[in-house]
Amino acid sequence: MIRTLDARELGADEVVRRLARPPAALDPSIQRVVDEILADVRARGDAAVLEYTERFDGHAAPSASALAIAPAEWDAADRALASDVKAALAYAAERIERYHAAALPKSWRITDEHGSVLGQEIRPLDRVGVYIPGGRASYPSTVLMTAVPARVAGVRDIVLVTPPGRDGRVDPTVLAAARMAGVTEGWKIGGAQAIGALAYGTSTIHRVDKIVGPGNVYVALAKSRVFGDVGIDMVAGPSEVVVVADAMADPAWIAADLLAQAEHDPMARAVLITDDAELPGRVQTALTDQLERLPRRTIAAEALAQNGALVRVRSLDDAADLANRLAPEHLELLVRVPQALLGRIRHAGAVFVGGQTPEVVGDYVAGPSHVLPTAGTARFSSPLGTEDFVTRTSVIEYAAGGLQAALPHLRALTRIEGLAGHGAAAEVRVNPKAGGKGP
Repeated sequence: MIRTLDARELGADEVVRRLARPPAALDPSIQRVVDEILADVRARGDAAVLEYTERFDGHAAPSASALAIAPAEWDAADRALASDVKAALAYAAERIERYHAAALPKSWRITDEHGSVLGQEIRPLDRVGVYIPGGRASYPSTVLMTAVPARVAGVRDIVLVTPPGRDGRVDPTVLAAARMAGVTEGWKIGGAQAIGALAYGTSTIHRVDKIVGPGNVYVALAKSRVFGDVGIDMVAGPSEVVVVADAMADPAWIAADLLAQAEHDPMARAVLITDDAELPGRVQTALTDQLERLPRRTIAAEALAQNGALVRVRSLDDAADLANRLAPEHLELLVRVPQALLGRIRHAGAVFVGGQTPEVVGDYVAGPSHVLPTAGTARFSSPLGTEDFVTRTSVIEYAAGGLQAALPHLRALTRIEGLAGHGAAAEVRVNPKAGGKGP
């Protein structure tokens, strides 16, 4: 069901190689379709969006404005929400807001020895698009995890796009979560056409500055294509978890956490790394037992067989090194002293510390966004947060004494780069003989 690898014999390089997913062979026809849709939306705007919404979602709207989520739909979604779901969404939203408020970047200033002022201005983006998948699944948690950080950052317009059903309706739970999160505008469109409308704008739908949120291969490819015209959060791959555990860890807990990832997708990765000789076998037994009771067991079993592994290492230090090599989306530390091991972790989207912190709390209610780097990209990228919804502008205000002190260095540097005009722009301010008034 799930393979066992011994890093003590194979070596870390070979384990990493065996755990690597084969390069995704994207069907060229998908690329052509996405490029055609984006070009068409850019050229024909509303008309193209209407046609693709009817073709792909089966909903024939009479006009582009009819694709807007009306006030009555927002209100009806609120009324339809079950009380326990409403309480759960409110609980999660409050914790997400509290976490991101603490992480909000702030403007700052410093003054140097010459009285010159240097600093940085933090300003929120004006308009952000949030893509939420539709179809058979409902993802109100992703609405909160994307829109709440944008609101906390001060984004003025938060625009939800999500595919409609054939009847033109949108999941009311998604709408209720969107209203709770602070979404200001909503559109019943999905797929690459929604990404095109957000990126380029139409007569009815105004373009945004950045697009965030997950989607299928068409959405992911469309986001990558429009990057440059707008910002994007990331192009996320299949979900993944790495559990580092020692002899004290409960095998039933480990199995449950591995299955929680494996049930997402046949391409999901679920890996245990341990220094204990007996734990892999005990986890294998627990996986077999729990898998039988899992409604999505076919998907989970395929993910475990294709992308799962139980890995034995010599020590927890080796476990941390291997985890850093994998740079997983989610990393759990189920060891006796997890805080000590945390200091050795350099690359992970989110780290879940200790036995009372299953990864599922991060998916829904802990506070940090569950939009995380995947496929090893945690080596150079970070979770979605308030910093993704602001711009940083450098502020430089020189005093006369500061410019005088800098002048000899400016002369030398502009001379070696052959940019006499650059040097003159400073010289004319300090030296009256250069044609300026002086300080």
